[in-house]
Amino acid sequence: MIDPTAKVHPGAGIGSGVSIGAYAVIGDRVQIADNCVIGPHVVVKGPTRIGEATRISQFSSIGDDPQDKKYQGEAESFLEIGSNNVIREFCSINRGTAQGGGVTRVGNGNWIMAYVHIAHDCQVGNNTIFANNATLAGHVHIDDHAILGGFTGVHQFCRVGRYSISAIASIILKDVPPYLMVSGNSAKPSGLNRVGLKRNGFSDSSVEALRKAYRIVYREGLLLKNAVKKLEALAGENREVTIFTRFIRESERGIVR
Repeated sequence: MIDPTAKVHPGAGIGSGVSIGAYAVIGDRVQIADNCVIGPHVVVKGPTRIGEATRISQFSSIGDDPQDKKYQGEAESFLEIGSNNVIREFCSINRGTAQGGGVTRVGNGNWIMAYVHIAHDCQVGNNTIFANNATLAGHVHIDDHAILGGFTGVHQFCRVGRYSISAIASIILKDVPPYLMVSGNSAKPSGLNRVGLKRNGFSDSSVEALRKAYRIVYREGLLLKNAVKKLEALAGENREVTIFTRFIRESERGIVR
């Protein structure tokens, strides 16, 4: 299953059922789990670990050095990719830095389209979708089931909440709370991600509770600290509102508003 033109370092660990395409380069301290597909001309540099049944398409660069001037070649710089991910053509995912904990992580079941860049120390959850040319700066957190539209750019240290969605060419400079739609440069909220919530089985009562929470933050003209106090009174009634409230309360960069 390894093309004769591929270069696999003797220090790499290759699981069973792995396919490695023509002219791919697999470096030292790379661990590829069972049933992965590594396309032609893919370069994987270690230390990197790739989980089972992940597919990486041609010309992607996985686990290369962080694009960070502070990086000085320290050995404790890792990339961890989970299972059942699809990573399409010309994507780049960099390892972590000492300043960011040393590890870039991508979870399970993510759909990462062509030309996506995931920078050093990013933390990507499970079942996300990155459309073509979406780009994360360093230290970004993307929570489960978030969707980034094509050409979306996310500023360093931002967090994008679960089940949120960005429109094409959005520039995200502050944290995006869960369940929201955002768009524009810089990104602004444009309502709840109602279609995404419906598709993912959220109950009508949960959607209605989130609608009330959204109105408190974005429609009543309150200072954010006062909106949070009002949210806390509502949060105990619904799990999703509790998550929404906690995200806003814990935001370090401030939220899109």
